[in-house]
Amino acid sequence: MKRKPGDKTTERPKPSAYNKALGLLARREHSRRELRQKLDRSGYARDEAGEALDRLGEQHYQDDDRFAEALIRNRAGQGYGPMRLRAELKSHGLSDARIRSLLDAADIDWVESAAAQLRRRYGAAGTTDSAERARRAQFLLRRGFPAATVRNVAHADVDDAADETP
Repeated sequence: MKRKPGDKTTERPKPSAYNKALGLLARREHSRRELRQKLDRSGYARDEAGEALDRLGEQHYQDDDRFAEALIRNRAGQGYGPMRLRAELKSHGLSDARIRSLLDAADIDWVESAAAQLRRRYGAAGTTDSAERARRAQFLLRRGFPAATVRNVAHADVDDAADETP
């Protein structure tokens, strides 16, 4: 469709990479890698995007540590385990050492979190059925809990069920 000279539906100029990234950060925290990808997809030149990201970092508008802390709080609150969080943070470009220190600083009781997920999904009743225990263990493993935590929680589930039987 052609635009006529008096047509009021003119296109707005494309914002700078800095303004685009700042707008994205106004909505939620983003990792540097995530912002870079979004700017690349929007057609910004690599050097312009890099300068914008450097400037945002200098102004403390973009901070990978703050992003990671928010993601850990959010995902742990949703019931995901440390292995899932580690993989997601790794995909955002954080180093293994930094991820480890952020997860340690979060001070989350992963055993209690796993047990809460089992209670939420399957109720408070334990089970002695091995197939059901395996199903529950797979559920926790898919949520990103380590095998040792899953064994600990699944074994406690068996002990609780044995205590309840007359």
